[in-house]
Amino acid sequence: MKNILVVFGTRPEVIKLAPVILELRKHHLEYNVIICNTEQQKELSNQTLDYFGLKADINLDCMRENQSLAEIQTRILTALDKVFSDHNIDATIVQGDTMTVLCGTLASYYRKIPAFHVEAGLRSYDIYEPFPEEVMRQMTSRVAELNFAPTEKNKQALLRENISPDKIFVTGNTVIDALFCLSEDIMEKSAEYFLSKDIKIDDNLVLITVHRRENHGVRIDRIIDAIEYLAKEYSNHTFIIPVHPNPNVHDKIYSRLSKYEQIKLLAPLDYPYLVYLMKNAKLILTDSGGIQEEAPSFGCPTLVMRYETERQEGIEAGVSILVGADYDKIVDYSEEVLSKSKEDSRLKAHNPYGNGKSSQMIERIIHNYFFIS
Repeated sequence: MKNILVVFGTRPEVIKLAPVILELRKHHLEYNVIICNTEQQKELSNQTLDYFGLKADINLDCMRENQSLAEIQTRILTALDKVFSDHNIDATIVQGDTMTVLCGTLASYYRKIPAFHVEAGLRSYDIYEPFPEEVMRQMTSRVAELNFAPTEKNKQALLRENISPDKIFVTGNTVIDALFCLSEDIMEKSAEYFLSKDIKIDDNLVLITVHRRENHGVRIDRIIDAIEYLAKEYSNHTFIIPVHPNPNVHDKIYSRLSKYEQIKLLAPLDYPYLVYLMKNAKLILTDSGGIQEEAPSFGCPTLVMRYETERQEGIEAGVSILVGADYDKIVDYSEEVLSKSKEDSRLKAHNPYGNGKSSQMIERIIHNYFFIS
């Protein structure tokens, strides 16, 4: 039996790794899965674990208020090194491009333990867009023993960086697997949640999420300017914003937008509630990576409020439009959608990021790595 350490710290990592954990645990004679949460997003990550019926075996509580990136890295890396000292680990699984991913990979590498990277090969080729994620995922790819690339484009990016073809596997994105975990009962409970908040969910719903570090400062001001204009011009629409707790985002949004009745400011939402909104939204404005991947499954037009995206497949498929923090682009493209009915604005393209069977493929590849010589 192989001891597999799965390391994560943020809600997106939980969402995308939970299907992998659940799949590996189906093969309990082959794998002992140890779940480690660095708690980079303490409340959000643990809340999302509950939804999947999972609980961390190890919680590291690594976050401190206003710490620098160097301090975060030092704290997570040191805490993970102790985890490896205390446990006999055969492999480490990480996902994405967070500080937890880089530290999990480095801590594993320093002990000559193989690291497996879920969602490998995403690239913007601008080390400051997104910052610091672009550098973290590039560094992770250099060390990872197995790279699970969501798409062929991601695989080609890794090959151009001279990653061995034997270490790259196109699997699709596990975020689509997570969507398929949602039952009708869960969706009904999500509807009841918004009803209890006196929030109307109809065909005039706009979902907005903004949190990325590169959008702090003057960029968040421009984004808020655009949202404010749209809310005034389309006052018959409901604008829902789950507000990120970071003060750089939270305080500005509340100070500018809380006065509008048609704008609903909420605390960060549990995963199924967010999916329910994506499923029912007429338009999505986001700087989130995960939502770029999930929204195509629902045919919802999505404006990506970033200047670079490593998820070009959605742009090429016509399911997403890159608008940055550009006031005019956000307003103009939003008006194209909001001036139509929801039915007329719906997209017909298929989701380029997966078919819901990525976790099964990943388990088979890991099985072959360990048990098939």
